[in-house]
Amino acid sequence: MVELSEALSHLEGVEGVNVIIYEIDQQVENAKVIVAGSSIDFEGIKKKLEEMGATIHSVDEVAAGKRIVEEVKTPQDRYARM
Repeated sequence: MVELSEALSHLEGVEGVNVIIYEIDQQVENAKVIVAGSSIDFEGIKKKLEEMGATIHSVDEVAAGKRIVEEVKTPQDRYARM
């Protein structure tokens, strides 16, 4: 986990990395990886993860722009699973 976060943090455009292990079984560790930066290269992140034996299960959130827009509940959320 330390090696993974350090490797990702050294990629160009990456300003911070959090790796949280949330499930471990006999063969697999499931982790949430949060990468922050001003110019993140997704393909570079993906390549580094694969080099280290990891795979991407899903990308659940992406933020872009001059400021981060915080998620707020709206009437549509009563129908969506959050």
